[in-house]
Amino acid sequence: MKILLTANASYDPPQGGSTRSNLAWLQQLAAQGHVCRVIAPTPAGDVTRRERTVSGLTIRSVPQLQREHALVGWEIQAFAPDWVLVSSEDVAHVLLREAAHAAPQRLIYLAHTPQFFPFGPESWNKDATAVTVIRRAAGVISIGQHMAGYIQEHLGRTATVIHPPIYGRQPYRQFGRFGSGTVLMVNPCAVKGISIFLALARVFPDVEFAALKGWGTTSEDRAELAAVPNVRLLETVPDIEEVLREARCLLMPSVWYEGFGLIAMEAMLRGVPVVASNSGGLEEAKRGTGFVVPVLPVSRYEPVFNDRGMPRAMVPDQDLAPWVAGLQTMLNDETAYWSEAEHSRQAALAFTSRIDPSDFERYLLQLHPSAPHPEDLASRLAKLDPRQRASLLAKVRAQSQGRIPDQAEEGST
Repeated sequence: MKILLTANASYDPPQGGSTRSNLAWLQQLAAQGHVCRVIAPTPAGDVTRRERTVSGLTIRSVPQLQREHALVGWEIQAFAPDWVLVSSEDVAHVLLREAAHAAPQRLIYLAHTPQFFPFGPESWNKDATAVTVIRRAAGVISIGQHMAGYIQEHLGRTATVIHPPIYGRQPYRQFGRFGSGTVLMVNPCAVKGISIFLALARVFPDVEFAALKGWGTTSEDRAELAAVPNVRLLETVPDIEEVLREARCLLMPSVWYEGFGLIAMEAMLRGVPVVASNSGGLEEAKRGTGFVVPVLPVSRYEPVFNDRGMPRAMVPDQDLAPWVAGLQTMLNDETAYWSEAEHSRQAALAFTSRIDPSDFERYLLQLHPSAPHPEDLASRLAKLDPRQRASLLAKVRAQSQGRIPDQAEEGST
């Protein structure tokens, strides 16, 4: 098979859990001999157009791809893929529409981030045309049951749940450490709960806190982190183990609606306890382990955009007491700490043991292109000139009679 993926997020280097998940699927496909290509934007500020082969798949990076979205259609025409994957990291939905125009029956929607969907109460940019495209797509994929339920409820379509083979293989190194190490947060920003993280750092001034910069971290976030003496900002790393090995526990105080919680699973596999909010699919990722804290989720955004291109989230005031109590236990109760670490490890191992890296390939091999929609056919016919219509009519008549039309019948005169 030939597979093309497009998204409005950097893939060289990758940024975010959805990007890493998609790459895990494509790398597995490439390892099985399938030809895979990615067309995605360069990181913010990078104006160098380039094409590289990474782990068996070709990544074409284009500055400001959202403005150059016609390149997606041209790439589809040139590459002629069997399937076109469009990831939800496409807030304006322009890549989705471009792909649907070029390959309407071969489109698969990868539904990761509900804020980026064109439908549902969490959507930042509802779009009726994009909704129609997804409803007609050959397939819709979700990485969790919670998010599949959200899609069913708000799109009226069943999503296939496929967990990405992103977690590596056993045995996992164990990093849990009581009494030392950092209280870690990943991707500190408003929607991920930076206000809760900073408040906890102030409550526990003698404990080292660390924040791993992510796609949502703004210059304002950096300044706020720098203003708290016991907080250290970490730059992005190629391997998450580089920061997990230094963590005594992971905080995930997210206040927006989460699709899943990949980093929670990665920490739990390595015996690092996770204190997390109950937002969306994050509770699903915790797999029934402890230290899940209710939050008041973001329900409103202002049309004012930060330097990461995100609208301003109106974060409700949160009850800090359960966060303080949970973290206090992780810091001071050794029995509770190791019990949670082991419970988390076993729950994560049970989950990942059921992930088959070949699930995505099997899904594609059994999938059939979606049927042409009457409106799509009518639209295409309306664009034909008289000669093209005559040619098409001749072909249809000849095929119905079981013969091949000659040039005259095809309207070549």
